[in-house]
Amino acid sequence: MDCRSLSTKLTIILLAFSLLSCSSEDKSAEKSEPQPQVTNYQPAHGGRLIDASIGDATNLIPMIASDASSHDIAGQLYLPLLKYDKNLNLVGQLAESWAVSEDKLSIIFKLKPNLTWSDGKPLTSEDCVFTLHLIQDDKTQSPYKSDYMKVVSAKALDAQTFEVRYKEIFSPALATWASLAILPKHVFKGVNIMDTDLSRHPKASIGPYFLEDWQTQQSITLKANPHYFDGDVWIDKRITRIIPDPATQFLELSAGKIDMANLTPTQYKRLFDNNARLKKAYKRYKYLGFSYTYLGFNLKRKPFDDIRVRQALAYAIDRQELVDGVLLGLGEALATPYKPGTRWVNQSLKPRSFNLDKAQTLLAQAGWIKAEGQSFVSKDGKPLSFTILTNNGNKKRADTATIIQQRLKQVGIQVNIRLVEWSAFIENFINKRDFDAVILGWSLSPDPDQFSIWHSSQTGEREFNFLSYSNPKVDKALVQARLTFDLDKQKHWYDIMQQEIYNDVPVVFLYAGYSLPAIHKRIQGIEVAPAGIGHNSEKWFVPKALQKTSIQP
Repeated sequence: MDCRSLSTKLTIILLAFSLLSCSSEDKSAEKSEPQPQVTNYQPAHGGRLIDASIGDATNLIPMIASDASSHDIAGQLYLPLLKYDKNLNLVGQLAESWAVSEDKLSIIFKLKPNLTWSDGKPLTSEDCVFTLHLIQDDKTQSPYKSDYMKVVSAKALDAQTFEVRYKEIFSPALATWASLAILPKHVFKGVNIMDTDLSRHPKASIGPYFLEDWQTQQSITLKANPHYFDGDVWIDKRITRIIPDPATQFLELSAGKIDMANLTPTQYKRLFDNNARLKKAYKRYKYLGFSYTYLGFNLKRKPFDDIRVRQALAYAIDRQELVDGVLLGLGEALATPYKPGTRWVNQSLKPRSFNLDKAQTLLAQAGWIKAEGQSFVSKDGKPLSFTILTNNGNKKRADTATIIQQRLKQVGIQVNIRLVEWSAFIENFINKRDFDAVILGWSLSPDPDQFSIWHSSQTGEREFNFLSYSNPKVDKALVQARLTFDLDKQKHWYDIMQQEIYNDVPVVFLYAGYSLPAIHKRIQGIEVAPAGIGHNSEKWFVPKALQKTSIQP
Protein backbone atom coordinates (compact mmCIF):
# COMPACT_ATOMS: atom_id res chain seq x y z
CA MET A 1 0.00 0.00 0.00
CA ASP A 2 1.28 3.46 -0.89
CA CYS A 3 2.34 5.24 2.31
CA ARG A 4 1.18 8.64 1.14
CA SER A 5 -2.35 7.45 0.39
CA LEU A 6 -2.46 5.71 3.78
CA SER A 7 -1.36 8.87 5.56
CA THR A 8 -3.99 10.88 3.75
CA LYS A 9 -6.68 8.34 4.64
CA LEU A 10 -5.74 8.39 8.34
CA THR A 11 -5.79 12.19 8.35
CA ILE A 12 -9.27 12.27 6.83
CA ILE A 13 -10.57 9.74 9.37
CA LEU A 14 -9.08 11.69 12.27
CA LEU A 15 -10.56 14.93 11.03
CA ALA A 16 -13.93 13.26 10.57
CA PHE A 17 -14.31 11.98 14.10
CA SER A 18 -12.63 15.07 15.58
CA LEU A 19 -15.35 17.17 14.00
CA LEU A 20 -17.98 14.69 15.14
CA SER A 21 -16.79 14.81 18.74
CA CYS A 22 -16.96 18.61 18.76
CA SER A 23 -20.43 18.75 17.22
CA SER A 24 -23.71 18.88 19.10
CA GLU A 25 -24.85 15.58 20.66
CA ASP A 26 -27.50 13.36 19.12
CA LYS A 27 -30.19 13.97 21.75
CA SER A 28 -32.57 11.36 20.40
CA ALA A 29 -29.92 8.64 20.60
CA GLU A 30 -29.04 9.68 24.12
CA LYS A 31 -32.67 9.55 25.25
CA SER A 32 -33.11 6.05 23.85
CA GLU A 33 -30.46 4.67 26.18
CA PRO A 34 -30.92 5.33 29.92
CA GLN A 35 -27.63 5.90 31.69
CA PRO A 36 -26.73 4.02 34.89
CA GLN A 37 -26.89 6.02 38.08
CA VAL A 38 -24.57 5.53 41.04
CA THR A 39 -26.18 2.81 43.15
CA ASN A 40 -25.43 -0.54 44.77
CA TYR A 41 -26.44 -2.87 41.97
CA GLN A 42 -26.82 -6.58 42.62
CA PRO A 43 -25.46 -9.18 40.16
CA ALA A 44 -28.05 -10.59 37.78
CA HIS A 45 -28.04 -13.12 34.98
CA GLY A 46 -28.53 -11.86 31.45
CA GLY A 47 -27.41 -8.99 29.27
CA ARG A 48 -24.51 -8.86 26.88
CA LEU A 49 -21.16 -7.17 26.50
CA ILE A 50 -19.90 -6.08 23.09
CA ASP A 51 -16.23 -5.22 22.72
CA ALA A 52 -13.97 -4.56 19.74
CA SER A 53 -10.77 -6.12 18.45
CA ILE A 54 -8.48 -4.82 15.73
CA GLY A 55 -7.81 -8.38 14.53
CA ASP A 56 -9.72 -11.61 14.13
CA ALA A 57 -8.67 -14.75 15.98
CA THR A 58 -6.65 -17.25 13.95
CA ASN A 59 -6.84 -20.43 16.01
CA LEU A 60 -8.75 -21.39 19.18
CA ILE A 61 -6.38 -24.19 20.23
CA PRO A 62 -4.23 -22.33 22.78
CA MET A 63 -1.04 -24.37 22.49
CA ILE A 64 -0.62 -23.55 18.80
CA ALA A 65 -2.06 -20.01 18.81
CA SER A 66 0.55 -17.26 18.98
CA ASP A 67 -1.52 -14.07 18.75
CA ALA A 68 -3.34 -12.16 21.46
CA SER A 69 -6.66 -12.06 19.57
CA SER A 70 -6.84 -15.86 19.56
CA HIS A 71 -5.84 -16.17 23.22
CA ASP A 72 -8.42 -13.59 24.27
CA ILE A 73 -11.14 -15.91 22.97
CA ALA A 74 -9.55 -19.29 23.70
CA GLY A 75 -8.85 -18.15 27.27
CA GLN A 76 -12.62 -18.09 27.86
CA LEU A 77 -12.93 -21.73 26.71
CA TYR A 78 -9.90 -23.62 27.98
CA LEU A 79 -8.18 -23.05 31.33
CA PRO A 80 -4.82 -24.03 32.90
CA LEU A 81 -4.21 -25.68 36.26
CA LEU A 82 -2.97 -22.42 37.80
CA LYS A 83 -3.49 -18.70 37.18
CA TYR A 84 -2.25 -15.31 38.38
CA ASP A 85 -4.67 -13.56 40.69
CA LYS A 86 -5.34 -9.83 40.82
CA ASN A 87 -2.12 -9.27 42.79
CA LEU A 88 -0.07 -11.42 40.39
CA ASN A 89 0.26 -14.33 42.81
CA LEU A 90 0.00 -17.90 41.52
CA VAL A 91 -3.22 -19.53 42.69
CA GLY A 92 -5.25 -22.56 41.66
CA GLN A 93 -7.55 -22.49 38.65
CA LEU A 94 -8.43 -26.08 37.71
CA ALA A 95 -6.12 -27.25 40.49
CA GLU A 96 -7.38 -27.12 44.06
CA SER A 97 -3.89 -27.58 45.49
CA TRP A 98 -0.37 -28.63 44.53
CA ALA A 99 2.79 -29.85 46.23
CA VAL A 100 6.39 -29.49 45.10
CA SER A 101 8.71 -32.30 46.16
CA GLU A 102 11.63 -31.69 48.48
CA ASP A 103 14.13 -32.21 45.65
CA LYS A 104 12.15 -29.68 43.53
CA LEU A 105 11.89 -32.22 40.71
CA SER A 106 8.21 -33.15 40.84
CA ILE A 107 4.82 -31.51 41.33
CA ILE A 108 1.59 -33.20 42.30
CA PHE A 109 -1.60 -31.34 41.38
CA LYS A 110 -4.96 -32.10 42.97
CA LEU A 111 -7.86 -31.08 40.73
CA LYS A 112 -10.91 -29.27 42.04
CA PRO A 113 -13.84 -31.64 42.57
CA ASN A 114 -16.63 -32.12 40.03
CA LEU A 115 -15.01 -30.34 37.09
CA THR A 116 -17.24 -30.79 34.03
CA TRP A 117 -16.79 -29.89 30.37
CA SER A 118 -19.65 -27.99 28.75
CA ASP A 119 -20.72 -31.21 26.98
CA GLY A 120 -21.28 -32.87 30.36
CA LYS A 121 -18.14 -35.04 30.37
CA PRO A 122 -15.94 -34.89 33.51
CA LEU A 123 -12.50 -33.25 33.40
CA THR A 124 -9.98 -35.61 34.98
CA SER A 125 -6.25 -35.98 35.41
CA GLU A 126 -6.27 -38.02 32.18
CA ASP A 127 -7.05 -34.76 30.34
CA CYS A 128 -3.96 -33.21 31.95
CA VAL A 129 -1.70 -36.11 30.92
CA PHE A 130 -3.16 -36.06 27.41
CA THR A 131 -2.62 -32.30 27.03
CA LEU A 132 1.01 -32.55 28.15
CA HIS A 133 1.74 -35.43 25.77
CA LEU A 134 0.01 -33.53 22.97
CA ILE A 135 2.24 -30.46 23.26
CA GLN A 136 5.29 -32.75 23.56
CA ASP A 137 4.34 -34.64 20.39
CA ASP A 138 6.80 -34.23 17.50
CA LYS A 139 3.94 -33.28 15.17
CA THR A 140 2.79 -30.39 17.35
CA GLN A 141 4.33 -27.09 16.28
CA SER A 142 3.99 -24.92 19.35
CA PRO A 143 5.95 -21.80 20.37
CA TYR A 144 5.48 -22.88 23.99
CA LYS A 145 6.78 -26.41 23.53
CA SER A 146 10.26 -26.10 25.06
CA ASP A 147 8.93 -25.52 28.58
CA TYR A 148 7.03 -28.81 28.57
CA MET A 149 9.83 -30.87 27.04
CA LYS A 150 11.46 -30.46 30.45
CA VAL A 151 8.91 -32.90 31.86
CA VAL A 152 10.31 -36.45 31.74
CA SER A 153 7.25 -38.26 33.10
CA ALA A 154 3.60 -37.58 33.78
CA LYS A 155 0.91 -39.81 35.18
CA ALA A 156 -2.60 -39.78 36.54
CA LEU A 157 -2.37 -41.10 40.11
CA ASP A 158 -6.17 -41.15 40.23
CA ALA A 159 -9.01 -39.28 38.55
CA GLN A 160 -8.25 -36.10 40.49
CA THR A 161 -4.46 -36.30 40.94
CA PHE A 162 -1.83 -35.44 38.31
CA GLU A 163 1.94 -35.81 38.80
CA VAL A 164 4.77 -34.45 36.65
CA ARG A 165 8.47 -35.04 37.13
CA TYR A 166 11.46 -33.10 35.79
CA LYS A 167 14.97 -34.35 35.05
CA GLU A 168 16.57 -31.24 36.56
CA ILE A 169 15.51 -28.21 38.55
CA PHE A 170 13.36 -25.94 36.44
CA SER A 171 12.48 -22.75 38.31
CA PRO A 172 9.65 -21.57 35.97
CA ALA A 173 7.93 -24.95 36.32
CA LEU A 174 4.95 -23.75 38.37
CA ALA A 175 4.50 -20.67 36.16
CA THR A 176 4.30 -22.88 33.06
CA TRP A 177 1.22 -24.57 34.50
CA ALA A 178 -0.48 -21.18 34.47
CA SER A 179 0.01 -21.15 30.69
CA LEU A 180 -0.86 -24.63 29.42
CA ALA A 181 -4.62 -24.75 28.89
CA ILE A 182 -6.01 -28.24 29.44
CA LEU A 183 -7.80 -29.79 26.44
CA PRO A 184 -10.55 -32.45 26.56
CA LYS A 185 -9.06 -35.84 25.72
CA HIS A 186 -12.40 -37.23 24.58
CA VAL A 187 -12.59 -34.51 21.92
CA PHE A 188 -8.96 -34.23 20.76
CA LYS A 189 -7.80 -37.86 20.96
CA GLY A 190 -6.56 -38.98 17.54
CA VAL A 191 -6.88 -35.48 16.08
CA ASN A 192 -4.09 -33.75 14.15
CA ILE A 193 -4.26 -30.41 15.95
CA MET A 194 -2.19 -28.75 13.22
CA ASP A 195 -5.05 -29.35 10.79
CA THR A 196 -8.44 -29.67 12.44
CA ASP A 197 -11.82 -27.99 12.34
CA LEU A 198 -11.64 -27.85 16.16
CA SER A 199 -9.45 -24.77 15.78
CA ARG A 200 -12.59 -22.93 14.63
CA HIS A 201 -15.38 -25.05 16.07
CA PRO A 202 -14.47 -26.21 19.59
CA LYS A 203 -16.82 -28.88 20.95
CA ALA A 204 -16.32 -28.50 24.70
CA SER A 205 -15.37 -25.73 27.11
CA ILE A 206 -14.27 -25.74 30.74
CA GLY A 207 -14.15 -21.95 30.93
CA PRO A 208 -16.84 -19.38 31.72
CA TYR A 209 -18.01 -19.28 28.09
CA PHE A 210 -18.30 -21.49 25.02
CA LEU A 211 -18.25 -20.50 21.36
CA GLU A 212 -21.70 -19.83 19.90
CA ASP A 213 -20.86 -18.20 16.58
CA TRP A 214 -17.82 -17.02 14.59
CA GLN A 215 -18.27 -14.83 11.53
CA THR A 216 -14.82 -14.46 9.97
CA GLN A 217 -13.51 -10.88 10.07
CA GLN A 218 -16.86 -9.74 11.52
CA SER A 219 -17.61 -11.04 15.01
CA ILE A 220 -17.12 -13.82 17.56
CA THR A 221 -19.97 -14.62 19.97
CA LEU A 222 -19.47 -16.44 23.26
CA LYS A 223 -22.31 -17.75 25.43
CA ALA A 224 -22.16 -18.30 29.18
CA ASN A 225 -21.26 -21.84 30.20
CA PRO A 226 -23.97 -23.14 32.58
CA HIS A 227 -21.56 -25.85 33.79
CA TYR A 228 -18.83 -23.39 34.85
CA PHE A 229 -17.29 -24.69 38.07
CA ASP A 230 -16.33 -21.36 39.64
CA GLY A 231 -19.70 -19.80 40.29
CA ASP A 232 -22.22 -17.86 38.25
CA VAL A 233 -21.27 -16.33 34.91
CA TRP A 234 -23.58 -13.32 34.95
CA ILE A 235 -23.26 -11.81 31.47
CA ASP A 236 -25.07 -14.14 29.09
CA LYS A 237 -23.24 -13.24 25.88
CA ARG A 238 -19.92 -11.64 25.02
CA ILE A 239 -19.55 -10.45 21.46
CA THR A 240 -16.23 -9.37 19.98
CA ARG A 241 -16.64 -7.28 16.84
CA ILE A 242 -13.67 -7.23 14.48
CA ILE A 243 -13.03 -3.55 13.74
CA PRO A 244 -9.47 -3.11 12.42
CA ASP A 245 -9.50 0.70 12.50
CA PRO A 246 -9.29 2.37 15.95
CA ALA A 247 -11.00 5.48 14.55
CA THR A 248 -14.00 3.37 13.53
CA GLN A 249 -13.98 1.71 16.94
CA PHE A 250 -14.19 5.15 18.53
CA LEU A 251 -17.10 6.13 16.31
CA GLU A 252 -18.92 2.91 17.28
CA LEU A 253 -18.20 3.63 20.95
CA SER A 254 -19.50 7.18 20.52
CA ALA A 255 -22.68 5.83 18.93
CA GLY A 256 -23.21 3.41 21.82
CA LYS A 257 -22.83 0.36 19.57
CA ILE A 258 -20.06 -1.26 21.60
CA ASP A 259 -19.60 -1.47 25.37
CA MET A 260 -15.84 -1.66 25.52
CA ALA A 261 -12.82 -0.62 23.45
CA ASN A 262 -9.18 0.21 23.91
CA LEU A 263 -8.59 3.91 23.31
CA THR A 264 -5.66 5.40 21.47
CA PRO A 265 -3.75 8.11 23.35
CA THR A 266 -5.41 10.81 21.22
CA GLN A 267 -8.85 9.40 21.95
CA TYR A 268 -8.07 9.09 25.66
CA LYS A 269 -6.57 12.55 26.19
CA ARG A 270 -8.48 14.68 23.70
CA LEU A 271 -11.48 13.21 21.90
CA PHE A 272 -13.10 11.50 24.89
CA ASP A 273 -13.26 14.74 26.89
CA ASN A 274 -14.90 16.55 23.97
CA ASN A 275 -17.73 14.04 23.77
CA ALA A 276 -20.29 14.66 26.52
CA ARG A 277 -22.19 11.46 25.76
CA LEU A 278 -19.10 9.33 26.14
CA LYS A 279 -18.10 10.98 29.42
CA LYS A 280 -21.55 10.38 30.80
CA ALA A 281 -21.92 6.76 29.71
CA TYR A 282 -18.39 5.33 29.78
CA LYS A 283 -15.54 5.13 32.26
CA ARG A 284 -11.88 5.31 31.29
CA TYR A 285 -9.09 3.28 32.88
CA LYS A 286 -5.32 3.76 32.70
CA TYR A 287 -2.55 1.43 33.85
CA LEU A 288 0.85 0.24 32.63
CA GLY A 289 0.33 -3.22 31.21
CA PHE A 290 2.67 -6.16 30.71
CA SER A 291 3.50 -5.37 27.11
CA TYR A 292 5.91 -3.33 25.02
CA THR A 293 6.45 -2.30 21.39
CA TYR A 294 9.67 -2.89 19.46
CA LEU A 295 11.29 -2.66 16.03
CA GLY A 296 12.66 -6.12 15.24
CA PHE A 297 15.06 -7.17 12.47
CA ASN A 298 15.23 -10.32 10.39
CA LEU A 299 18.79 -11.23 11.29
CA LYS A 300 19.00 -13.64 8.35
CA ARG A 301 18.70 -10.77 5.89
CA LYS A 302 21.15 -8.08 4.91
CA PRO A 303 21.92 -5.46 6.11
CA PHE A 304 20.69 -6.62 9.54
CA ASP A 305 23.40 -9.27 9.80
CA ASP A 306 25.80 -6.36 10.51
CA ILE A 307 25.69 -5.25 14.15
CA ARG A 308 26.93 -1.77 13.20
CA VAL A 309 23.85 -1.20 11.04
CA ARG A 310 21.57 -2.30 13.86
CA GLN A 311 23.37 -0.05 16.33
CA ALA A 312 23.11 2.85 13.89
CA LEU A 313 19.36 2.36 13.65
CA ALA A 314 19.11 2.37 17.44
CA TYR A 315 20.88 5.74 17.63
CA ALA A 316 18.81 7.20 14.78
CA ILE A 317 15.47 6.57 16.53
CA ASP A 318 14.28 9.07 19.13
CA ARG A 319 12.30 6.98 21.60
CA GLN A 320 11.13 9.96 23.63
CA GLU A 321 9.78 11.47 20.43
CA LEU A 322 7.72 8.32 19.98
CA VAL A 323 6.46 8.41 23.57
CA ASP A 324 5.49 12.08 23.23
CA GLY A 325 4.24 11.99 19.65
CA VAL A 326 2.58 8.59 19.38
CA LEU A 327 1.56 7.97 23.00
CA LEU A 328 1.08 11.64 23.97
CA GLY A 329 3.22 10.92 27.01
CA LEU A 330 1.11 7.91 28.08
CA GLY A 331 4.00 5.47 28.21
CA GLU A 332 7.68 4.99 28.92
CA ALA A 333 10.76 4.55 26.70
CA LEU A 334 12.49 1.17 27.02
CA ALA A 335 15.98 -0.30 26.99
CA THR A 336 15.15 -3.88 27.99
CA PRO A 337 12.38 -6.47 27.48
CA TYR A 338 10.85 -6.14 30.96
CA LYS A 339 8.04 -4.05 32.34
CA PRO A 340 9.41 -0.76 33.73
CA GLY A 341 9.44 -0.66 37.50
CA THR A 342 9.73 -4.42 38.05
CA ARG A 343 12.63 -6.05 39.87
CA TRP A 344 13.82 -7.80 36.69
CA VAL A 345 14.86 -4.66 34.78
CA ASN A 346 18.63 -4.21 34.43
CA GLN A 347 18.81 -0.73 35.93
CA SER A 348 22.26 -0.03 34.44
CA LEU A 349 20.80 0.03 30.93
CA LYS A 350 19.16 3.14 29.52
CA PRO A 351 17.67 3.73 26.06
CA ARG A 352 20.38 4.80 23.63
CA SER A 353 20.43 8.54 23.19
CA PHE A 354 19.13 9.99 19.96
CA ASN A 355 22.35 10.75 18.04
CA LEU A 356 22.28 11.12 14.26
CA ASP A 357 26.03 11.78 14.07
CA LYS A 358 26.77 8.54 15.89
CA ALA A 359 24.36 6.71 13.57
CA GLN A 360 26.06 8.07 10.45
CA THR A 361 29.51 7.16 11.80
CA LEU A 362 28.44 3.56 12.41
CA LEU A 363 26.90 3.32 8.95
CA ALA A 364 30.12 4.61 7.40
CA GLN A 365 32.12 2.02 9.37
CA ALA A 366 29.85 -0.64 7.89
CA GLY A 367 30.56 0.67 4.38
CA TRP A 368 27.33 2.61 3.85
CA ILE A 369 28.38 5.96 2.43
CA LYS A 370 26.36 8.87 1.10
CA ALA A 371 28.08 9.94 -2.13
CA GLU A 372 27.99 13.54 -3.25
CA GLY A 373 24.62 14.44 -4.70
CA GLN A 374 22.90 11.35 -3.29
CA SER A 375 20.02 11.36 -0.84
CA PHE A 376 20.63 7.87 0.51
CA VAL A 377 23.67 5.93 1.69
CA SER A 378 24.77 3.09 -0.56
CA LYS A 379 27.20 0.19 -0.64
CA ASP A 380 28.46 -1.57 -3.76
CA GLY A 381 26.12 0.64 -5.75
CA LYS A 382 23.00 -0.38 -3.82
CA PRO A 383 21.08 2.01 -1.54
CA LEU A 384 20.30 1.00 2.04
CA SER A 385 16.60 0.31 1.78
CA PHE A 386 14.20 -1.96 3.65
CA THR A 387 10.52 -2.40 4.47
CA ILE A 388 8.95 -2.16 7.92
CA LEU A 389 5.99 -4.50 8.22
CA THR A 390 3.26 -4.07 10.81
CA ASN A 391 -0.39 -4.92 11.22
CA ASN A 392 -3.14 -2.87 9.67
CA GLY A 393 -5.49 -1.16 12.12
CA ASN A 394 -2.95 -0.45 14.83
CA LYS A 395 -2.55 3.31 14.50
CA LYS A 396 0.13 3.54 17.16
CA ARG A 397 2.33 1.10 15.27
CA ALA A 398 1.60 2.78 11.93
CA ASP A 399 2.44 6.22 13.38
CA THR A 400 5.56 4.78 14.99
CA ALA A 401 6.68 3.40 11.63
CA THR A 402 6.09 6.77 9.96
CA ILE A 403 8.17 8.67 12.52
CA ILE A 404 10.96 6.09 12.30
CA GLN A 405 10.81 6.34 8.50
CA GLN A 406 11.40 10.11 8.68
CA ARG A 407 14.24 9.83 11.21
CA LEU A 408 16.07 7.15 9.24
CA LYS A 409 15.75 9.24 6.10
CA GLN A 410 17.86 11.85 7.87
CA VAL A 411 20.79 9.42 7.98
CA GLY A 412 20.27 8.29 4.39
CA ILE A 413 18.20 5.13 4.90
CA GLN A 414 15.20 4.52 2.68
CA VAL A 415 12.33 2.90 4.59
CA ASN A 416 9.09 1.63 3.12
CA ILE A 417 6.06 0.84 5.26
CA ARG A 418 3.63 -1.97 4.61
CA LEU A 419 0.49 -2.60 6.66
CA VAL A 420 -1.03 -6.09 6.57
CA GLU A 421 -4.25 -7.57 7.99
CA TRP A 422 -3.46 -9.34 11.27
CA SER A 423 -4.19 -12.97 10.37
CA ALA A 424 -2.27 -12.70 7.09
CA PHE A 425 0.54 -10.88 8.88
CA ILE A 426 1.06 -13.80 11.27
CA GLU A 427 0.53 -16.67 8.84
CA ASN A 428 2.17 -15.32 5.68
CA PHE A 429 5.00 -13.21 7.04
CA ILE A 430 5.90 -13.94 10.68
CA ASN A 431 5.46 -17.71 10.56
CA LYS A 432 7.23 -17.88 7.18
CA ARG A 433 10.00 -15.44 8.23
CA ASP A 434 9.26 -13.35 5.14
CA PHE A 435 10.07 -9.80 6.27
CA ASP A 436 12.88 -7.27 6.61
CA ALA A 437 11.81 -5.58 9.83
CA VAL A 438 8.64 -5.54 11.91
CA ILE A 439 7.01 -3.30 14.46
CA LEU A 440 5.27 -5.57 16.95
CA GLY A 441 4.65 -5.98 20.64
CA TRP A 442 5.16 -8.66 23.26
CA SER A 443 2.69 -9.41 26.02
CA LEU A 444 4.64 -10.72 28.98
CA SER A 445 3.93 -13.02 31.89
CA PRO A 446 4.76 -11.86 35.43
CA ASP A 447 7.33 -14.68 35.39
CA PRO A 448 10.70 -13.35 34.13
CA ASP A 449 11.61 -16.35 31.97
CA GLN A 450 11.92 -15.39 28.27
CA PHE A 451 13.57 -18.54 26.95
CA SER A 452 11.05 -18.97 24.12
CA ILE A 453 11.71 -15.47 22.79
CA TRP A 454 15.51 -15.20 22.91
CA HIS A 455 17.08 -18.67 23.05
CA SER A 456 18.72 -19.78 19.80
CA SER A 457 16.90 -23.14 19.92
CA GLN A 458 13.54 -21.41 19.48
CA THR A 459 13.87 -20.33 15.84
CA GLY A 460 11.81 -23.13 14.27
CA GLU A 461 8.53 -22.81 12.44
CA ARG A 462 5.86 -21.10 14.57
CA GLU A 463 8.34 -20.57 17.41
CA PHE A 464 8.75 -17.15 18.98
CA ASN A 465 12.39 -16.39 18.10
CA PHE A 466 11.33 -15.53 14.56
CA LEU A 467 14.08 -12.88 14.33
CA SER A 468 16.64 -15.75 14.37
CA TYR A 469 18.63 -14.24 17.25
CA SER A 470 21.57 -16.26 18.55
CA ASN A 471 24.05 -15.42 21.31
CA PRO A 472 25.75 -18.17 23.41
CA LYS A 473 25.95 -15.87 26.45
CA VAL A 474 22.21 -15.20 26.27
CA ASP A 475 21.53 -18.92 25.84
CA LYS A 476 23.62 -19.70 28.92
CA ALA A 477 21.99 -16.98 31.02
CA LEU A 478 18.50 -18.18 30.13
CA VAL A 479 19.36 -21.77 30.98
CA GLN A 480 21.15 -20.93 34.24
CA ALA A 481 18.26 -18.75 35.45
CA ARG A 482 15.99 -21.77 35.06
CA LEU A 483 18.24 -23.91 37.29
CA THR A 484 17.80 -21.89 40.48
CA PHE A 485 14.94 -20.79 42.70
CA ASP A 486 17.13 -18.07 44.23
CA LEU A 487 15.64 -14.80 42.98
CA ASP A 488 18.91 -12.89 43.36
CA LYS A 489 20.74 -15.48 41.24
CA GLN A 490 17.96 -15.35 38.66
CA LYS A 491 18.29 -11.58 38.62
CA HIS A 492 22.05 -11.91 38.01
CA TRP A 493 21.51 -14.10 34.95
CA TYR A 494 18.67 -11.99 33.56
CA ASP A 495 20.83 -8.87 33.91
CA ILE A 496 23.48 -10.59 31.78
CA MET A 497 20.85 -11.58 29.23
CA GLN A 498 19.62 -7.99 28.97
CA GLN A 499 23.15 -6.59 28.65
CA GLU A 500 23.97 -8.92 25.76
CA ILE A 501 20.71 -8.17 23.95
CA TYR A 502 21.34 -4.46 24.49
CA ASN A 503 24.79 -4.82 22.92
CA ASP A 504 23.61 -6.94 19.97
CA VAL A 505 20.49 -4.90 19.10
CA PRO A 506 18.42 -7.69 17.53
CA VAL A 507 15.55 -5.31 18.25
CA VAL A 508 15.20 -1.65 19.12
CA PHE A 509 13.03 -1.54 22.24
CA LEU A 510 10.71 1.42 21.75
CA TYR A 511 8.14 1.96 24.48
CA ALA A 512 5.73 0.46 26.97
CA GLY A 513 2.35 2.15 26.63
CA TYR A 514 -0.49 2.42 29.08
CA SER A 515 -3.57 0.27 28.64
CA LEU A 516 -6.46 2.68 28.03
CA PRO A 517 -9.76 0.80 27.99
CA ALA A 518 -13.12 2.54 28.06
CA ILE A 519 -16.07 0.51 29.40
CA HIS A 520 -19.76 1.36 29.56
CA LYS A 521 -20.90 2.13 33.10
CA ARG A 522 -23.68 -0.46 32.80
CA ILE A 523 -20.95 -3.10 33.14
CA GLN A 524 -20.50 -3.65 36.87
CA GLY A 525 -18.07 -5.68 38.98
CA ILE A 526 -14.90 -4.24 37.42
CA GLU A 527 -12.01 -4.23 39.86
CA VAL A 528 -8.77 -2.32 39.24
CA ALA A 529 -5.73 -4.30 40.42
CA PRO A 530 -2.00 -4.82 39.66
CA ALA A 531 -3.06 -7.46 37.12
CA GLY A 532 -5.23 -4.92 35.28
CA ILE A 533 -9.02 -4.93 35.02
CA GLY A 534 -9.59 -8.20 33.16
CA HIS A 535 -8.56 -10.53 35.98
CA ASN A 536 -12.19 -11.09 37.08
CA SER A 537 -14.03 -10.45 33.80
CA GLU A 538 -16.12 -13.61 34.21
CA LYS A 539 -17.64 -11.98 37.31
CA TRP A 540 -18.71 -8.77 35.56
CA PHE A 541 -22.45 -8.26 35.28
CA VAL A 542 -25.15 -6.03 33.83
CA PRO A 543 -27.75 -5.00 36.44
CA LYS A 544 -31.23 -6.28 35.66
CA ALA A 545 -32.58 -2.72 35.40
CA LEU A 546 -30.07 -1.93 32.63
CA GLN A 547 -30.27 -5.14 30.62
CA LYS A 548 -33.09 -3.72 28.49
CA THR A 549 -30.51 -1.30 27.07
CA SER A 550 -28.23 -4.10 25.88
CA ILE A 551 -26.84 -3.24 22.47
CA GLN A 552 -27.94 -5.21 19.43
CA PRO A 553 -25.00 -6.26 17.22
